[in-house]
Amino acid sequence: MSAEAMVFLFGVIIGAGLLFVKVFFVILISDLEVDYINPIELCNKLNQFVLPEMFVHAFLSFMFLICGQWIATAWNLPLVAYNANKIMNNKHMFDATEIFRTLGQHKKECFIKLGFYLLSFFYYLYRMILALVNDS
Repeated sequence: MSAEAMVFLFGVIIGAGLLFVKVFFVILISDLEVDYINPIELCNKLNQFVLPEMFVHAFLSFMFLICGQWIATAWNLPLVAYNANKIMNNKHMFDATEIFRTLGQHKKECFIKLGFYLLSFFYYLYRMILALVNDS
C-alpha cells in the first residue's frame, strides 16, 4: 500500500470520527432547543470535545501537507484557519450563560462543519480508492 493510500485511509478514519462528533453536537444542541438537557450539561458535554476536534482536524491537515497532498491541504486550510482564529480570540468554548443567545450561531456552525466533514469524508474515500486502484 502506497503512502498516498495510507494517508487517505487515515483521512477516512479521522473523517468518520469527526462526522460522529459533529452529529453528536447537533443532537445535543437540538436537545437543548426542546429542553431535554439544561445549558450547563450541554456545555460540559460539548466543551470536552471542542479542542480535540480542532486539534485532530489540524493534525489531519498537517499530515496532508507533509505527504504532499496539496488539494486536500488547500481544502482543509480555511477551516483550520477559522478554528485557529476562534482559539486565539478565546471564542471556541460553549458558555452556559450565553448559550441561548448564541444558539443560532452554534447551530449554523455545527451544520456547516457537518457538511464540510461529510464532503471531506467522501473525497478522502474517493482518493483512497483511487490510490489503491493505481497501486495494483
